[in-house]
Amino acid sequence: MIRDDFRGGKINLEKTQKLLEKLNIRCNYIHVKSIFKDNDRLKQGKIPIEEFRSIYRIIAHREEVTEIFNTYSENRKILLEKNLVQFLTQEQYSVEMTKTIASEIIEKYEPIEEVKQAHQMSLEGFTRYMDSSECLLFDNKCERTYQNMNHPLNDYFISSSHNTYLISDQLVGPSDIWGYVSALVKGCRCLEIDCWDGSQNEPVVYHGYTLTSKLLFKTVIQAIRKYAFITSDYPVVLSLENHCSPSQQEVIAHNLQSILGETLLSDVLDEFLDKLPSPEALKFKILVRNKKIGTLRETRERKGTDKHGQIEEYEEVEETDQEDEDDDEVKESETEDILKDNQEKEMESKRVAGLPLFKKKRVKVAVALSDLVIYTKAEKFRSFQHSRLHQQFNESNSIGESKARKLSKLQAQEFILHTRKFITRIYPKATRTDSSNFNPQEFWNIGCQMVALNFQTPGLPMDLQTGKFLDNGGSGYVLKPDFLRDNKSKFNPNKAPIDSNPITLTIRLISGIQLPPSHHSSSNKADVIVIIELFGVPNDQAKHQTRVIKKNAFSPRWNETFTFIIQVPELALIRFVVENQSLIAGNEFLEAIYFTSSMHEQRLSSCSSVFENG
Repeated sequence: MIRDDFRGGKINLEKTQKLLEKLNIRCNYIHVKSIFKDNDRLKQGKIPIEEFRSIYRIIAHREEVTEIFNTYSENRKILLEKNLVQFLTQEQYSVEMTKTIASEIIEKYEPIEEVKQAHQMSLEGFTRYMDSSECLLFDNKCERTYQNMNHPLNDYFISSSHNTYLISDQLVGPSDIWGYVSALVKGCRCLEIDCWDGSQNEPVVYHGYTLTSKLLFKTVIQAIRKYAFITSDYPVVLSLENHCSPSQQEVIAHNLQSILGETLLSDVLDEFLDKLPSPEALKFKILVRNKKIGTLRETRERKGTDKHGQIEEYEEVEETDQEDEDDDEVKESETEDILKDNQEKEMESKRVAGLPLFKKKRVKVAVALSDLVIYTKAEKFRSFQHSRLHQQFNESNSIGESKARKLSKLQAQEFILHTRKFITRIYPKATRTDSSNFNPQEFWNIGCQMVALNFQTPGLPMDLQTGKFLDNGGSGYVLKPDFLRDNKSKFNPNKAPIDSNPITLTIRLISGIQLPPSHHSSSNKADVIVIIELFGVPNDQAKHQTRVIKKNAFSPRWNETFTFIIQVPELALIRFVVENQSLIAGNEFLEAIYFTSSMHEQRLSSCSSVFENG
């Protein structure tokens, strides 16, 4: 079969890459290019079959895999079924391992027919198995939705984005439909839409009082309708930041109904008249989060009536704590410098004097739009006590990161009691004009369901976000641990658990293969180190680092073991960071890999298969 590709005598780099892929050898082009160059002895840009075989052996055969094979092979040539079972139980910690499963592995990965018929495995077959997805640290069961999806919405962490329409910074960058498409493809289930009056009675989406570009609201909804359920079947929440006049609010309502059709949830479900429904009950549904007038009962009574021109107005009495304002209030106050006008100066005087600060705000809401808000009414957060006494089951709060951080430190248990009952959304502070993100872990620790991040900005926070929601089939919904749902629980992330049963996580980091080379290198070289970070409750946070492997991004070997003691594994996230060491300019980021605690065994023997094909 291989000889057919060499009918012309020699093949070039591109054909070498394709032939390796044809042979199911995963390979990084930069590394193939470097190895091709080293093996092209005549320097003609083409190689014969003998040199291709040499390249194949360099890429496909790994010494550390051979060493493991030889440890369990009785003759260093083949593995018997019992040898494979022994490897799987002792090295991979497979609990329910039998000869039947071993036989299935041999049948699937052994390429030599005679060896397969004898129920044995060659080094070639073993290497193919070790390079397969079955040997990744990622637990295969997590690739499907395996958690109970019949709990109420407030029992889940929900993948959420902030200012979803922006794909760059918050002040002058472009607004783009791709922001919504990309977020939905990544499994995001709560999207933010800033709505403003546009020309010709067409509402627009953009970051108000800035130079960001504008999108038509109806175009945004059309894109959401197309991509909403590509990655996940579970409900999408559209969090509207509504700055529109009542007449254009009616246009918004019309667009939502006409474009989304049956997917738009516009009435209470009969089984959930006074409680939040489950993700399962809301499959393939889109919910609107916005201000709402009146009760759900009144909404149902108006069903089918003509609401054109009907406007309700109400007065909000709010504390003027800037850190506790909704997104729209923060943005308007900061961008318009409201703090400089006389009213704010007077309020600042009251603040200094220790007097309560309140402001009154009249809000106009078109009934047509209000009635589309069912289980996700946006309600101003005042205090935990006020919520406990007055907040309704279908009301959710948005809290700025600074205010939320302060509350999480001073009133952690009250915060957790709040998130057990009500959906709580945390958003970045307005000063993050560069679209940077906060660490979402601190708010997951207290049960906040919607921790909204700027999806367009890579880095640690988005690595944690991605790792968190890879779990449960990438559905965008991850069931919160029992202690964040149980009203009797006294859990406090800032204190050591009283009845903790900590686990020991042991990671043996053996090697890497085809890691991304340094951007400063003209070849495939890098001075590689791996940093293993544990995120979770404060007492669990820890970091370990390997030694540096000089000038080798293709096949660095560490063979180092690290141990973590984890008090609250249910909230733990593990992040592997690969860096190129630079003593002058600081380490260069090459790659990150991440896992939640439910994606891996409590003890891992090898991470070598994770660091492949950067």
